[in-house]
Amino acid sequence: MKVTGIETFVCDVYRTNWVFVRVLTDSGLYGVGEATLEMRDLTVAQAVRELERYLVGRDPHDIESFWSEAYRDAYWRGGVVLMSALAGVEMALWDIKGKDLGVPVYQLFGGKVRDAVPCYANGWFAPAKTPAEFAEKAKQAKAQGFGGLKWDPFGKSHLSISRPALRQATDCIGAVVEAVGEDMEILIEGHGRFDVPTAVRIGHALEDFDILWFEEPIPPDNKEGLAQVKRRVRVPIAAGERLYSRWDYREFLRLECADFLQPDVSHAGGISELRKIAAMAECHHLPVCPHNPSGPVANAATLQLAACTPNFAFLETMNTDVPWRADVTDEHLVFRDGALLIPGKPGLGIDIHPEAMLAHPYQPHDLRHYKGNLTDIRPPDARPYFHEA
Repeated sequence: MKVTGIETFVCDVYRTNWVFVRVLTDSGLYGVGEATLEMRDLTVAQAVRELERYLVGRDPHDIESFWSEAYRDAYWRGGVVLMSALAGVEMALWDIKGKDLGVPVYQLFGGKVRDAVPCYANGWFAPAKTPAEFAEKAKQAKAQGFGGLKWDPFGKSHLSISRPALRQATDCIGAVVEAVGEDMEILIEGHGRFDVPTAVRIGHALEDFDILWFEEPIPPDNKEGLAQVKRRVRVPIAAGERLYSRWDYREFLRLECADFLQPDVSHAGGISELRKIAAMAECHHLPVCPHNPSGPVANAATLQLAACTPNFAFLETMNTDVPWRADVTDEHLVFRDGALLIPGKPGLGIDIHPEAMLAHPYQPHDLRHYKGNLTDIRPPDARPYFHEA
């Protein structure tokens, strides 16, 4: 079997565009991957196509060889565009390998350590603005069965935060906690927007709540600053979605930057790279909770990692999505008792429908974090995309 080409497909999904990859072979077998990169959709799609010359004519089973050579020959190394492109192609190669051998990808990494993975919800709050609206949305998410809720309550603050804005944020958290009760895990998102003293100040305010973690309190390019924040607050810290390789994580772990590691399978080089990062974290007795707000193929790949990674702790899921998510893939997810069941189909267990994407062509989308419309993350007709069992 030899690779004959790589295709990319870009599909608008309201807040971003999904970037799908399909690797073709001369046997007729193909694999799918996802390289979604918010606000850089067309750039990463082109980067994927530039990897085609590394693969055409090669055996798709030689995944490690392809990955190592493509990373080596990039010369400038790392960076989110290269690593996202590599991730999308690498996922597709694992999909081919699993299909060819007739087994799910997790079997190629030693088999399952769990049958289902507990989930927390993101996006559940759309389009809430006030504490009362957040509380009502939280009740709805709890009724869906999620074991945790994550959101950013900090409005459009950047670097610093005013007293009224911080008070509004803590009022929002308090309203949600009161609405859902003590059994629900609370995860507070910072989106890397604060300076060190402000992050510490917010962290101290969060100590009044029994939260699971404070995520990305400062920008991701200052690991020493993040480690300082972690030392100075008494709430757990989560971070790592904007680190793109095991080499980035080496320093991250040495400095003891976070309690929970959040690599993203569609940004950090793919399935193998996340396995290596997770193994590094395991040596430090730290859990991995991958960043996973993207599309259905990235979610399928993350579920394969959840199946075979002992220190995989909690899966991020969006509780609703655009209605056409069901049209552009054959995704079938079963949600039971707050957890997603691990699918057992060969490969990644998912396929894409490019013809359906034609109705949703690429649209440019800008970052919302500093504009006051952060919660406008879902359209009014968004709906759940998993099956409840």
